[in-house]
Parts: sequence; structure tokens; C-alpha cells
Amino acid sequence: MINIFEVNETNKMIEQENLDVRTITMGISLLDCIDSDLETMNRKIYDKITTRARDLVSTGEKISMEYGIPIVNKRISVTPIGLIGGAACKSSEDFVSIARTLDEAAKKVGVNFIGGYTALVSKGMTPAEELLIRSIPQALAVTERVCSSVNVGSTKTGIDMDAVKVMGEIVLETAKATREQDSLGCAKLVVFCNAPDDNPFMAGAFHGVTEADCIINVGVSGPGVVKTALKEVRGADFETLCETIKRTAFKVTRVGQLVAQEASKRLNVPFGIVDLSLAPTPAIGDSVAEILEEIGLERVGAPGTTAALALLNDQVKKGGVMAATAVGGLSGAFIPVSEDQGMIDAVNAGALTIEKLEAMTCVCSVGLDMIAIPGDTKASTIAGIIADEAAIGMVNQKTTAVRVIPVIGKGVGETVEFGGLLGYAPIMPVNQFSCDAFVERGGRIPAPIHSFKN
Repeated sequence: MINIFEVNETNKMIEQENLDVRTITMGISLLDCIDSDLETMNRKIYDKITTRARDLVSTGEKISMEYGIPIVNKRISVTPIGLIGGAACKSSEDFVSIARTLDEAAKKVGVNFIGGYTALVSKGMTPAEELLIRSIPQALAVTERVCSSVNVGSTKTGIDMDAVKVMGEIVLETAKATREQDSLGCAKLVVFCNAPDDNPFMAGAFHGVTEADCIINVGVSGPGVVKTALKEVRGADFETLCETIKRTAFKVTRVGQLVAQEASKRLNVPFGIVDLSLAPTPAIGDSVAEILEEIGLERVGAPGTTAALALLNDQVKKGGVMAATAVGGLSGAFIPVSEDQGMIDAVNAGALTIEKLEAMTCVCSVGLDMIAIPGDTKASTIAGIIADEAAIGMVNQKTTAVRVIPVIGKGVGETVEFGGLLGYAPIMPVNQFSCDAFVERGGRIPAPIHSFKN
């Protein structure tokens, strides 16, 4: 039974410590929308999304009102469009028409983002998937709510370096196509290794082909809650620190489980997973960086940062996994620079570099996230950054990702403003030495030896 102490404690976390449910994401399969006629397929896609998700936003708002729990975003993820469009799409422009359909459907039902403009090419690209990838810059330039992702590697298959090279070019082209919005299109594009099928967070959400026809996934967040809890044990030993994080993660995840169950029941859609990631926002006190500093770092980026993040990530998972029926997605700690005021402050203080962030991605939930880089960065350099992150994911059997934003017309020392949950970011320098010859080799980096587990 929930007692009055727990109710009051939860209310305090919501009112004073920025606890929220970051997103309710409805996953919708589009496999039954496949058609050889493009117009017919687009109509099927629009009709299915607007039918399945017509009550998603209103239901989320009712749950939020009744329980007093902020539910920040309502979103949709769909089956990777690279798999759906092959029969009908003969050009990149054909795929862009699907992106427009997704955007129109998202607007119709009122969600803020729709994910799944996706290609899964960890071992090679089909002609349709390559067409989709080539269409991404235009698709993100002409839509408002569509998010795109490409999975270029996995522990089981290795890394498709041909796809990595192309994605270096696509990221830069997307930046140029949306230069009037400070290259904002790149904030809606993420390149994965080991992408999960049930991630509710954007921009990487898609509805995996192993999922049910329609499901509800929920992403919770609570960096401010964890930071406040850690203030109470300042100076204590690591055992006390770990126990405090676990207990707090359990409480935060219980809120997500409650919302997930209610949404599932009211929408008559099966419950999928709770993603218990600590996802920061630009709001003061809602920072993963500040948690790490509360653990004992003067600034994020100082020696000990990777160890502190590893500890945080592990204890969040240990605490949260017992609080939910099913945990999935990314689950752990996010380190997006533009969305975390503490990360921004560390960059501005000279404590945090891309190289240190790369080291941190070895032990956190995702990867190099929401990092603004100079607009004149070469496509091959971006491809090299993607390859490095993919290698970390492949070898360590974890999800890694790259969401970098080459801001056209801006350089190191300048700042870019994205607004809303995307925040703002200082332009960070990248290594100027060339990796052209490495990227130009082409082919595939084979899977590591520990991938052979059959």
C-alpha cells in the first residue's frame, strides 16, 4: 500500500525537484500499411496513425491532471520507414512524401514528435534504405515533427563503414538544409550502434519489428530528485552513495510504472516498457552534470568523471529495474550537452571536451548527444566520430549514438540557441587531424570475437 509519507514525498519531488514523466510514446506497427502504390501506402499510414493515436494526447493530459504528475511529451514511434517504403518508393522524393505524411499525422493527433524515419543498416544497405538515407536532409527540412535515425552497427554484425561514410555526409547536408534554423535538423537525427527496438526517447525512437501491433512505452526522468537526495549524504562513503541512488531511482521509476499502466488501460493498448533514464533539461537543477558534481567533482570533465558516471548509471538501473514490470529502451543517464546546464557550464569552463565526452559514453546510456560543432567540419571527420562511437557500442555490447550538430556559419567560441527542451550550446572544437583515408576504405568492420555466442 502507498502511505501518506510516500504521497507527500512524491509531491515534493514533483513541485521542488523537477520530477516528471518525460514522455508517453505510442509505438505503432506500419507493416500492414505496405503497398506497391505510394499514394495508397501514404493513405494507409496516415489513417492507421490517426486512428490508433487519436486519444493519446488527451489521455496523457487527463492522467497528468488526475495524478498531479507532469507528463511533458506525448510521442509516436513507427516501424522503420526503410522497411515500409521499399515496395513503393523508387526515389528519395518518394520517401520524402512518407515523411510529410508522418508529419501531417503527428500534427493531426497533436504529438510533439514522431520517430521512425529510420534505416537499419548495420550489415549493409538495401537500395530502398539507401534512398531513405539520402532523403533525410530534405525530409527533415520540410517537416516539423519527424525524427530520423540510422543504425550503422551492432555487436552481432559489426559496423557498416559504407553507411558510416554516407551518414557523415548526410549529417552535414542536413545541417546545410536547415541552416536558417541554425542547423536544427541535425537535432532530429541520430546515428546508432545497437539501437533498441523500444526506446521512447527522441530522436532515436522507432517501433521494432519484433514489437506488438501497438504498445505504450514511458520514459521517466528525475535528475533533480537524485541530486537533492545526494545532498543529504554529502561526504558519506560509496556504499551509502550507491544505496541512496538506488532508492531514489526506485521511487522515480514507480511514478513511470503508474503512468504506463494507466495509459495502457485507458487506451486499451498493451504496456511495453518503462525507460528509467535520467534525462536532463535546460531547467536549473535538472542536470546530470550537477549530480556528478554532487558526487564529488569540481566540474564534469575532471579526473574521476567517467567513474562517477559509471556508478550513477549502474545504480539507477539497479534501483529502477525492481520498480517496473518491464524496463527497456536506453535506461540510465543521458549526457546531452545542449540540454544540460551543468554540461554547458563545464564546456565553457574548459573542463569538458568531446574527447572526454567520448570516454564518458563508454559507461552511460547513449552517446555523443546534442553537441554543437563548427559548421565547416568535414563530412569525413563527422564519419570518424560516428565510427568511434559505434566501435564503443559494438565492443562493449551497449547502445551508443551520435547526435552532433555542425552549425553552418558558426565556429568555436560562438553559441547556438535551439529553444525548448533542446536548450542552447557552445560550439565545441573537434580534432583537426584528418581521418579521410580511414573513412574512404569502405566495406565493413567485422563483429568482435565475443559476438559469437550461439
